Amino acid sequence: MAHCEPRMTLTHTPLIRAADLATLLQSSPNRALIVDCSFDLADVEAGARAYAAAHLPGAQYLHLDTDLSGARTGRNGRHPLPERLRFTERMASLGADDDTRVIAYDNAGGAYAARLWWLLRWVGHASVSVLDGGIDAWRAAGYALEAGAGPPPARRGSFSLRPSLTHSVNHGELRQGLPHRQYLIVDARARERYRGEVETIDPVAGHIPGAINRPFRDNLRADGLFKSRDELRAEWLALLGGRDIAQVVNQCGSGVTACHNLLALEVAGLGGGALYPGSWSEWCAQPGAPVASGPAP
Repeated sequence: MAHCEPRMTLTHTPLIRAADLATLLQSSPNRALIVDCSFDLADVEAGARAYAAAHLPGAQYLHLDTDLSGARTGRNGRHPLPERLRFTERMASLGADDDTRVIAYDNAGGAYAARLWWLLRWVGHASVSVLDGGIDAWRAAGYALEAGAGPPPARRGSFSLRPSLTHSVNHGELRQGLPHRQYLIVDARARERYRGEVETIDPVAGHIPGAINRPFRDNLRADGLFKSRDELRAEWLALLGGRDIAQVVNQCGSGVTACHNLLALEVAGLGGGALYPGSWSEWCAQPGAPVASGPAP
């Protein structure tokens, strides 16, 4: 089924199509910063190799572990948030200014590009979109790709830290609210990991008690593009069951693919949910943290 939503202005739309990006690059090549976020949890350098083999023209590369995450302590999860100022300085080093349009993409259905989308909004940058379908959609449309090292930024940008456009909750807040069901927790992991049947990454299997499951891949069609706004909205409203979006907390294994669910909510016109950045990898590392298993309640 083809997308049929009306075309919107490009500046603050959460998704951008390959054809619209191609038009943007042709008409205003200096207005956009393209960032490749490709990654593989099982091989942490696979994304950098994929970028070197083929990337969008002029794209820079950001690594999930070193650019889009902070230092691990053993208790703060596998991909803790980076330090805000360090992240803004990294964006400035790529040439980004406060009015730069940032386009994030990857080779995994937006799983990692959505992390950059959320981080940029976290530091107050609204002009960011994820390329719908990623590099596969770009390639399928017949647009050019480049290989090798990316171009050095022409200059350092003036990207600055601004008031956050996102919401997050920490482990203490989530745990304190658990007995009162203060939050509706949505787990973005695959169903078998949520149910605790398998766990290939973290040391403990299961899920946060009371959490419901919405695997991030359920936001996508079979061709890897996001479902339509109306379809996402209907699915998410049914899942949320009338809960206020301000009470919804999204989590996953390490705070990465949960951003994909937040992106889908934004596409659906249901923005305002929070991220639990530490997610399951932090939760299961805390002394005495309760663990559940089995299907959703």
